[in-house]
Amino acid sequence: MSPSLKILVIRFSSLGDVIYTTPVVRCLKQQLPGVEVHFITKPQFKYIYEGNPYLDKLLLLKEKLNDTIAEIKAERYDCIIDLHSNLRTRIIKLRTGIKSYTYNKQTIRKWLSLKLRKQLVPPVHLVDRYLKAAAPLGIVNDNKPIDYFVKTNHDIATLLPATHRNGYIGFIIGAAHFTKRMPNEKIISICRQLNRPVVLLGGNDVKENGAVVAAAVGKNVYNACGATSLDESVFLVSEAESIIGFDTGLTHIAEAFNKPIASIWGSTVPELLGVQPYKIDKVLISGVSLSCRPCSKYGLAKCPLNHFKCMNDINEKEIVDFCNE
Repeated sequence: MSPSLKILVIRFSSLGDVIYTTPVVRCLKQQLPGVEVHFITKPQFKYIYEGNPYLDKLLLLKEKLNDTIAEIKAERYDCIIDLHSNLRTRIIKLRTGIKSYTYNKQTIRKWLSLKLRKQLVPPVHLVDRYLKAAAPLGIVNDNKPIDYFVKTNHDIATLLPATHRNGYIGFIIGAAHFTKRMPNEKIISICRQLNRPVVLLGGNDVKENGAVVAAAVGKNVYNACGATSLDESVFLVSEAESIIGFDTGLTHIAEAFNKPIASIWGSTVPELLGVQPYKIDKVLISGVSLSCRPCSKYGLAKCPLNHFKCMNDINEKEIVDFCNE
């Protein structure tokens, strides 16, 4: 392999999918002597790779695909590792003529798995499927967790009250879709049973939910939803004793810190997406076996059957016991 090899890795979205590309970039950098590794994604996901020591250059997808293609051509890459595999990346590969290796998305099998509610996709983690795309370059799995590098050494005293600075459980209550979120009543019930202080984490979209939970539980719960930047939230995750979270980006980022994670799944299932917690020492996957689950691949605005059993029937005791150990 030439020591001057120059590689572009592509994954445009979404947060969870992009964070799971980090082992590929790390393995490329560590296993190919002299390699130059670049990565391209959408601007809103650039923070995932900012400060990553294994990346030589971060490119951002431009509004016009022609401009992105021109930039890629100008870089004169030796090869492309396409971890997105969609129409846009096919156009890029065709127009640039650069040798490429592509991730097998298994779109039809995933669609059939969802429609038939049968496990037709082998239960292989997304990271392993990404690494398979890079295997022709001699890349092997280093069996380490994903990477995320906190941008600033934040002061926990400025982010949390004194009651929560000496150990806490991080509870990530946000998620992009309603059917991925646990109802407030269930969150309140779990928080009341935890034997450590709890910090609620999420964006402005769940700030009011956090306020309801904190008011119901009392001083043991601190609502940080909407009160911290993303980097501050990740810092708080990195300092937590354990994490409870739903199928959402911040929960996936938490894996970079090898914390005990109680991963709670509602309408979506990790087996279909291949995004269960990766290479961490202690994990609980919590979900309910139902004939109607999964009802979607990425989550919905409401329960199609109006019972929301996938979250309402979650076993609280196993989550509490996991975190109280």
